[in-house]
Amino acid sequence: MKKSVSTALAALMVAVALPAAAQFQKPEDAIEYRQGALFVMGQHFGRIGAMANGKVPFDAKAAADNAEIVATLAKLPWAAFGEGTDKGHGTKAKPEIWKEQDKFKAAATKMQDETGKLLVAAKTGDLAQLKTAFGSTAQTCKACHDDFRAK
Repeated sequence: MKKSVSTALAALMVAVALPAAAQFQKPEDAIEYRQGALFVMGQHFGRIGAMANGKVPFDAKAAADNAEIVATLAKLPWAAFGEGTDKGHGTKAKPEIWKEQDKFKAAATKMQDETGKLLVAAKTGDLAQLKTAFGSTAQTCKACHDDFRAK
């Protein structure tokens, strides 16, 4: 059941991703969208991390399913960092996102690349490859959070 809900949510988010920027009538809508995408991505990434770190038994199919969702969701939040979305609604986005847009876009691209590698590793069914790819992806997430997310 959880997989069905997660898969349905991921499919829905993909369906709205392309026209997402046009859907943001107010800055708060964009903030909620990106926070939602990042939250769901974090939930699925955490499931992979629990396996990679030995906190739960490794399940190759679950790892691949979660990595698929993470890789898909990694494409979504960036359109929601537009003008006027730097304040309000509990955002933790630092002003550096808008001051250093090239650096922020590069970090987003790097994260998308790493989540793609995570997916490839997860699909091998090899825990060692998953651990390596998870570590690299986690470092990419951390680097972006360090630079662009308030504590």
